[in-house]
Amino acid sequence: MTARDDHAPAAASRLQLIADAALRLLAERGMRGLTHRAVDEAAGLPQGSTSNLARTRAALLAAAVRRLAEREAAALAPAELPVRGGGPKGAGTGAGSTAARATGSPAADALAEVLSLALHRYLSGHRELLVARYELALEATRRPELREIYDRAGRGFREPLVAMLATAGSVEPERHALSLVAWCDGVLFSCTAGQFHAAVPDRAALRTSCRELLAGMLRG
Repeated sequence: MTARDDHAPAAASRLQLIADAALRLLAERGMRGLTHRAVDEAAGLPQGSTSNLARTRAALLAAAVRRLAEREAAALAPAELPVRGGGPKGAGTGAGSTAARATGSPAADALAEVLSLALHRYLSGHRELLVARYELALEATRRPELREIYDRAGRGFREPLVAMLATAGSVEPERHALSLVAWCDGVLFSCTAGQFHAAVPDRAALRTSCRELLAGMLRG
C-alpha cells in the first residue's frame, strides 16, 4: 500500500473523530461553543487539524450531521430490525408471539418492538446525540445547504418506516409515517429537553404507547 493509499483512511478516521467531538460540543455548549479551535481541543488534536479537513463552519456542520446519521443508524443492530411480514430477524416463539396478539398484526407488533427499543436506547444511553440533533435541526432552518444534508439523513429513516407500515397493513403509509415520526420525535424531545426530562419511561411503557398508536392507525 502506498503512502497515498494510507492517506484516505487516515483522513476519514480523523474526520470521524472531529465530527464526534463536534457533536459532543454541540450537546455541551450549543452552537455558539462550536469552533474549529474548540473541536481540536475536544478531539485531542493539534491546532489546525479541524480546519485542514473542514475548512469552513458549513463544512464542519455538514460533517457533524453526517456523523449524527451514522451513529443514530447504528443504535439498532441489523438483527434487531424487523423483517417483512414478521418480527425481528431470528425471532421465534415466546415474547414475539405474545406481542403479535397486541395489535392483531405481527408486522405492526414487530415495529412497536423495534421503535420502543430504539426510543428507550436513545433516551437511556444517547441523550447527548439527541441534544446535538436539536441544535443541528435549528441551524438547518437557517442554512439551505445543511437542510439538504439533514433531510437526506432523515429520509434514510422515514422511507423504511413507510415500507414497514405498508407491510403492517396501513392503507396510508405516508400519512401514518408522518404521525409516527412526529410521535417519536415528541417523546424524544419531551424526555430530553421538555417537561418529562427528569424521568425516562421504561421500554414497556414506550412499547404500549407505540402499540396503541399503531392499533388506531391500522383499525380500518
